[in-house]
Amino acid sequence: MSDAHRKKLAILLWATDPAQPQLCATPFFHAAAAAALDVEVEVHFAARSVLLLVPGCAQGLRASEREATTVYEHMHQAVEHGARFFACSAAIAANGLEGADLMPALHGRGGATAFIARSLDPAWATLVF
Repeated sequence: MSDAHRKKLAILLWATDPAQPQLCATPFFHAAAAAALDVEVEVHFAARSVLLLVPGCAQGLRASEREATTVYEHMHQAVEHGARFFACSAAIAANGLEGADLMPALHGRGGATAFIARSLDPAWATLVF
């Protein structure tokens, strides 16, 4: 399958960290844009990005002081367009979130193996933030 015919996109959030909110909105712009173009989109949260799934975290973040839209609103737009969110089990445990209530938009767990499987599948394109 050629790249022109790919209709699936897996996005890995690796360096996306709530401590650096200027890095948090862009992945969700891309997820929303791709999903709006009828691309199947999965967003895989790894490392500290899983903290964005904690209720209240993303609601208070903005990419800049000039940005009116919160990171949570960007996340919500991606989900509204059809993006699906998956959290890495190891990242959840490493950040002390095991058993925590996470954002209802979370579709399930998906760690390194799930993302690597997507990256090896020629039907899927991948982005890493």
